[in-house]
Amino acid sequence: MRLRGLGVIRDAVLELGPGLTVVTGETGAGKTMVVTGLGLLMGGRADAGAVREGEQGAFVEGQLLLDPAGPAAARALEAGAVLDDGDVLIMSRTVSAEGRSRAHLGGRSVPVGVLGELADELVTVHGQNEQIRLKSTTRQREALDRFAGDAVAVPLAAYATSWARLRAVETEIDEITRLSRERAQEAELLRLGLAEIERVDPQPSEDVELRAEAQRLAHAEELRTAATTAHLALAGDPDASSDAADVTALLSEARRALEAVRHHDEDLAGLADRVGELAYLAADIAADCAAYTSAVESDPIRLAAIEERRAVLKSLTRAYGEDIDGVLAWAKTSGARLGELDSDDDRIEGLRLERESLRTMLGRLGGEISHARQVAGARLADLVSAELTELSMPDARLVVEVRQRDDINGLPVVEPVPKAKGAKAVAAAKAAATAAVAAGTDGPRLLAAGPDGVDEVELLLAPHAGASPRPLGKGASGGELSRVMLGLEVVLGAVDPVPTFVFDEVDAGVGGKAAIGIGRRLARLAATSQVLVVTHLAQVAAFADRHLIVVKSKDGEVTESGVRLLDDEGRVRELARMLGGVEESDSAQAHAEELLTSAKADRALG
Repeated sequence: MRLRGLGVIRDAVLELGPGLTVVTGETGAGKTMVVTGLGLLMGGRADAGAVREGEQGAFVEGQLLLDPAGPAAARALEAGAVLDDGDVLIMSRTVSAEGRSRAHLGGRSVPVGVLGELADELVTVHGQNEQIRLKSTTRQREALDRFAGDAVAVPLAAYATSWARLRAVETEIDEITRLSRERAQEAELLRLGLAEIERVDPQPSEDVELRAEAQRLAHAEELRTAATTAHLALAGDPDASSDAADVTALLSEARRALEAVRHHDEDLAGLADRVGELAYLAADIAADCAAYTSAVESDPIRLAAIEERRAVLKSLTRAYGEDIDGVLAWAKTSGARLGELDSDDDRIEGLRLERESLRTMLGRLGGEISHARQVAGARLADLVSAELTELSMPDARLVVEVRQRDDINGLPVVEPVPKAKGAKAVAAAKAAATAAVAAGTDGPRLLAAGPDGVDEVELLLAPHAGASPRPLGKGASGGELSRVMLGLEVVLGAVDPVPTFVFDEVDAGVGGKAAIGIGRRLARLAATSQVLVVTHLAQVAAFADRHLIVVKSKDGEVTESGVRLLDDEGRVRELARMLGGVEESDSAQAHAEELLTSAKADRALG
């Protein structure tokens, strides 16, 4: 990750790696700017105040190694990013001194929100009095569900499908009921239209055929005269006394002339054949003209009837379609729609039956999910409480509260959700509830429900003996809360690992044995995830796989050489400084070496 123009950092590069990486340095050296820069890179809010004084803007760039088949890579590709070598994503963020911000992903300009979406899949950040992964009860429920595994995932998937169908059914019922008057009016209009069309009984393309027949009847005399004239011109008048030539006679004469000499020239023979064809065609046309003349009749009564029928058909086309075929298409569609509207009562009854069936199924699934969450919550609470003991909070107790709310319009959960603190107690409560239902002594409980079940999940903390559990963040100091978050991440990381964790002074307010416990937990978390920690405690830094130090130059800036990877000797000197402030002290260095040896032995034991 490269940082430029950010706070006290003029230009620095952090070379991160797998396992546990710690970042240390003197107070004010710019350690927290590392987390600030990462926050910008992950879509955090841009603050012009973070831009280094005198600079035009701040710039952060990072290279992320992704799983090519994972959701983060898919989201990046969807945004138009290009992955280098198929699995390396380059992302950057620029913040101007005026507060304007721009983001780039894989060589493409993208909305800042896209970086935030990727951050949800890639990075979890914990800071003093702040943690992002479990910042809401919704995220706490999601974390519990992932911890529970298939015991929740399988019924929850079925529940989600049924819940979506229930919402669709209820929406359809509401629509039919709310629009019943409009639907009744629509049905009546459709009936009137269909009745009118049925009374007229139009036939396909009838309007086209009647228009053509009307044209013939209206111009019958003109058509007959034209056909007669053409016939006489082609075939002549056998009753006429004149010797006027006609077309067929002239063609016959031409044919005879050519036939007489056709054997002298093949070209002339071809012309003779063509003239013969013309003679046959002229005779055929003349016969057709004679037949047409005989067929054409002047029928005013038929013409009047046609015009009357066309007027009736015109009234239909004005109301229901551009032509009669359009009217018939409207009638077909409207008939189907009328059938749908007329079946509203039956449809509503069927939907109501389906709704009750879905509610019963959802009530059963909701009870099953609640039971699984109770069991998982008790197990999660026990594991995290044990972690807190190792983090010098021996009397602290995490409580995973899975509660429900009664709702007269809620789901009928037949099996009451057991109120128990341990897996055995939950199993016993479930058996008792099942027996009560079988005996008819208990009935369904109507519970408020949502797309994720009938439960509200919240993590509570009792920080010391005798304290009442309170929501996270309200019942603990900053240091205690940091340790609770770390304990949670260690437990959740075993079943729901996140690629990268970032802890900003998670050890604030602690020391001694508690600090060693934090270091151990961070090292354990680093076995399955990349972990970056900004720390001021040598006991934590001793567990690192990589140790980076941030050092200001003499002019108060952090330059390219100001972020260094320490070797073994450098680590001893830095830990000695962190322990006593005197890095050259023999006793401090001996203590530092002891810490490193002890941490190495702890990690070897797992």
